[in-house]
Amino acid sequence: MTVIEADNRQPLGAPETTASDLLAAMAVTAPGPARARLRDRAIEAWLPLARHLANRYSGRGEPTDDLIQTATVGLIKAVDKFDPERGVDFAGYAIPTIIGEIKRHFRDRTWSVRVPRRLQELRLAITEANSTLTHRLGRSPTVPDIAGHLGIGEEEVLEGLEGARAYNATSLSTPISADGSTELGDTLGGEDHEYELAETRVALGPALATLDDREQRILTLRFYGNLTQSQIADQIGISQMHVSRLLTKALAKLRSQLAADL
Repeated sequence: MTVIEADNRQPLGAPETTASDLLAAMAVTAPGPARARLRDRAIEAWLPLARHLANRYSGRGEPTDDLIQTATVGLIKAVDKFDPERGVDFAGYAIPTIIGEIKRHFRDRTWSVRVPRRLQELRLAITEANSTLTHRLGRSPTVPDIAGHLGIGEEEVLEGLEGARAYNATSLSTPISADGSTELGDTLGGEDHEYELAETRVALGPALATLDDREQRILTLRFYGNLTQSQIADQIGISQMHVSRLLTKALAKLRSQLAADL
């Protein structure tokens, strides 16, 4: 029976002997084809461990195949960096390395909005605690239940739950009305160019006060009443040409006053 066949029969037990021997042999073999073959065999022998750890994180929105691939990357890193002379068994070194790679996958690939790493890890811990406590309590756990299980404060749990909202984004095309005629994007405000004129409007009042009564009336009839110069002339009792000259003079005064104020 080969090493791989033995590992397939006992996914988590067999590597403690045979695969460890492969890693020990790698450590004393010079770089070259022989060492590369030992490396490949060691990776294959420990693959059941990587699959087992990947399956622990299944059901969290990521395809299991992607998680297994990510766990395998972590396994390869562990095999390449493992040093038997440090006195640590390979499983004790590889497990946190593989889990770290899986968590990094969740942080980097699955969040729609970037949030601090601490909140990303807190969400994973809360999700795992929620699953564990649901089975243990036979009901959905409360915030105090989760806080007690994780050994953190309730405020921190609430912060993690709030941060988890960034995990998935909602499309602006999502219907929000009963008949589907209104989408989420329709509720967003647009750019209001009137704000650009706010300062000018504040200065316009004092500037208008510098005009005489007839100039103010002509401007009001022209720009607020939307009357033509001929209609204004009829109302005031002067010629259209005179209205034109007064209008030009009034606008020049306003521009000069606004330029000085702004």
